Amino acid sequence: MVQVTAQIIKKLDEQGALKEALLAYELGGGRIQCNICQRRCNIDAGGVGYCKTKINFDGVLYDTIYGLISSANADPIEKKPVFHFKPGSRCFSVGSLGCNFRCDFCQNGQIAYSDALQNAGGCKSHITPEALVQLAQTHNCQGIAWTYNEPGIWLNYTLDCAILCKTLGLYTVYVTNGYATQEHLDIIGPYLDVYRVDIKSMNDSFYQKLIKVPSVKGILDVAESARHKWNMHVECVTNIIPDWNDSEDNLRKTATWIANNLGPATPWHVTRFFPYGKLSHIPPTPLHTLNEAVKIGSECGLQFVYLGNVHSETGENTYCPDCGNLLIERSGYAARLHGITADGRCNADNTDINVHL
Repeated sequence: MVQVTAQIIKKLDEQGALKEALLAYELGGGRIQCNICQRRCNIDAGGVGYCKTKINFDGVLYDTIYGLISSANADPIEKKPVFHFKPGSRCFSVGSLGCNFRCDFCQNGQIAYSDALQNAGGCKSHITPEALVQLAQTHNCQGIAWTYNEPGIWLNYTLDCAILCKTLGLYTVYVTNGYATQEHLDIIGPYLDVYRVDIKSMNDSFYQKLIKVPSVKGILDVAESARHKWNMHVECVTNIIPDWNDSEDNLRKTATWIANNLGPATPWHVTRFFPYGKLSHIPPTPLHTLNEAVKIGSECGLQFVYLGNVHSETGENTYCPDCGNLLIERSGYAARLHGITADGRCNADNTDINVHL
């Protein structure tokens, strides 16, 4: 890890990447606690947080990735995946550097595990919130999504951008691992429309062994707050990994928790795992496992369970849970609206299907 020096501070400041971090708490003795994510790192003077984007310099906690963009694309919102919010729209998707997880199977490790102090030069720097919104509008996007790496460590920037988006009529999306703190959520909650969260497993051992965090509970608690306290649109993703989180018991616990705590109309995306990273020896998820997960989700009360990372003629379509009417047909990332009213109901029997048009 790169040592924090005055020269690095000066360089980051010149790039516009350096901002005094939000949710910092002085512990005494020069140490500062960062409360942006649930790790709540206690950072010594001259030290760097677990995500490699927060530094303690001269007794002040700084964020080092403000306006640093490593990846940017104009995407269909379905690619996030988000199926029940502005279907068919385009969102400008951006990521930076760093992550508060260490997933053994991460496919974005080149940016997620990057040291922001060392590799910031490889990013587009000083992309102000105003410039980001202008990029979104230039690419005919109706919203902005923070994704690719974990947006929960980018709060200084995502907050300023989200506030501006709300004033200009753009929607906002977090594509997140869910490890933000409640305090973090309460700051950005008024300005965030969509909370697309990974629920990787209901077993703490999965998170401990493959991700290096102690428990899923905090992720679930914050997801509930996103849905019920801040009335965000929430969709969940579970990437099903053979022999790790594919047991019937785990799938039933996941689906039941979503139905009971976020609501039965909450979309659940069950996606196919492909060998990667330290799990390169594990084969892709069998199709019958994915189909069984869809069946289990329905049995546990979920009305909308979707297949992901796999070709399917019907597994990504939206049907009315009451009458079976085809409402949204999807092929790849293209969405075609059929039997749905302007206020997000089935045009055959008026069932509310939790779709925001």
